[in-house]
Amino acid sequence: MSVASVTSAAASVLCAAQPKDKVFAARSVARDWRLGRLAHVFDEAMPDRPARPVRPQLLPPAQMPRRGKGGSERGRIAMLHALAHIEFVAIDLAFDMAGRFGGEFPRAFVDDWMRVGAEEAMHFALLDRRLRSLGSGYGELPAHDGLWESAEATAHDPLARLAIVPMVLEARGLDVTPATIDRFEKAEDLTSARILARIMTDEVRHVGFGVKWFEFRCKNLNIAPQQTWRSLVERYFGGRLKAPFNDSARRQAGLTRDFYIALAS
Repeated sequence: MSVASVTSAAASVLCAAQPKDKVFAARSVARDWRLGRLAHVFDEAMPDRPARPVRPQLLPPAQMPRRGKGGSERGRIAMLHALAHIEFVAIDLAFDMAGRFGGEFPRAFVDDWMRVGAEEAMHFALLDRRLRSLGSGYGELPAHDGLWESAEATAHDPLARLAIVPMVLEARGLDVTPATIDRFEKAEDLTSARILARIMTDEVRHVGFGVKWFEFRCKNLNIAPQQTWRSLVERYFGGRLKAPFNDSARRQAGLTRDFYIALAS
């Protein structure tokens, strides 16, 4: 009996369009990898784009309606929906990282991104369940495709992907999540606040995996990590990063100020 490869298994997650199917695929593939049921083989190309459900409607970022500050229930639902969409796309980002670039790194690279993918699936499931308890659900509001656009722009280069996705986009989540948790707590939505606190704990580790493998690659290429990272951010992200920064959480992930402070706007 043939054994599925890392690429075929990872691609199966990206090809699952419906949220329930994608979450199930993510958990199954990560479990199969952990149990040694997948071959550490990279024998096929990853899809250019993941499958998507009919809803949510995807809009350009500039056309997204304003969410407000999250004080009202409507505002909190909008915020939770936006976060659920981020986590939904993050499932694909993690498995694409493993399947697209895993052959260029040690086996532990796949270990890390399979774990990330399973955790992103869990985060999405928690947020979608919370939305449903509030009378909504994933797909009820529009969303944008900016996260996957970043993946497309960096599909040719693992250093660029690591620099932009975990070390810029996910690191930004570390900056803004504490204030979001505070707003939910002030609105006495402690259930949502606890979910976001759980997610943030995992996201520190995810950013840390990005830093770890970025520095590994730079060492192998004998190039300076901080200077290389800043060059890639300038090329693929426009070069400026929005302050304030959660320096403590970033430092916990290994993303020290000498990486990003020179690019602070």
